[in-house]
Amino acid sequence: MDRSQPLISVVVPVYGCRACLRELYERLRKTITGIPANYEILLINDASPDHAWETIVELCEEDECVRGIDLARNFGQHYAITAGLDHASGDWIVVMDCDLQDRPEEIATLFQKAQEGYEVVFGKRVHRQDKLKKRLFSKLFYRTYDYFTGRVSDHTVANFSIADKKVIEGFRQMKEQNRLYPLFLQWMGFKTASIAVEHNGRSDGASSYNLKKLVTLATDTIIAQSNKPLRLSIQFGFFISLGSFIYGLYLFLRYFFMDYHVQGWTSVMVSMYFIAGLMFFNFGILGLYIGKVFDEAKGRPLYLIREQINEKERR
Repeated sequence: MDRSQPLISVVVPVYGCRACLRELYERLRKTITGIPANYEILLINDASPDHAWETIVELCEEDECVRGIDLARNFGQHYAITAGLDHASGDWIVVMDCDLQDRPEEIATLFQKAQEGYEVVFGKRVHRQDKLKKRLFSKLFYRTYDYFTGRVSDHTVANFSIADKKVIEGFRQMKEQNRLYPLFLQWMGFKTASIAVEHNGRSDGASSYNLKKLVTLATDTIIAQSNKPLRLSIQFGFFISLGSFIYGLYLFLRYFFMDYHVQGWTSVMVSMYFIAGLMFFNFGILGLYIGKVFDEAKGRPLYLIREQINEKERR
């Protein structure tokens, strides 16, 4: 290792992409040594069902710069990223997916942009090769997220990025159970840039994010980042109560001054069910927030490691 060159750590959560790993390693090694820079590649096995850990072990045995982390179970992509970042020792840290949709060759482009004085550089997937459903959901999620948080996000930006080690030190201090890596980096406020990169189609396997998981991720992220749903439920309840009061006053005046008798058991029951539904809806929103507080209060670790290979101390 040439100590005069920077060390670039590449953090790769691995799930369902065993067939890609060797090609990913070869392209990463070729790209980073050509920058030129030293490298370490952290492959975090998130209980991949295709026995990817066996390939990770082989790569670690062939190259001591490859480090394997085997999580005890499937914790999820962003927890696997957290595990990799907690063990990365580079001057610059790259986070990317394992399915080769993020092109390893673009790391040189990200690193070059970072040398202009930026502390975080994201890769913008201008021409995304994902399925239409995933692209539409991504746009919908970020628009909804921006509405509830008051921020302006870019739906073409995902995990693929390079960050200075001081940024990652800041990330390590954030121990929330609900985690979304790019949003954490954007929240921290370091000098950030984004640059267009080429985005490939998925070469192996299928995305682990189905519609149910995507909706759950979106709900959890919004609840964790904003209390606006609570304020909206209060406002909505106030207007419903105000409308009911005005309508009740109207019926009162008609009864006493216009000799009009209000009839109809059905209208009363419909109103009761409507109000009851609103109450359960508001209780549900409140319950989500209480549940998140409960999760944080338990203080459980974000991940558990079964085995590590080529473990090193952070510099």
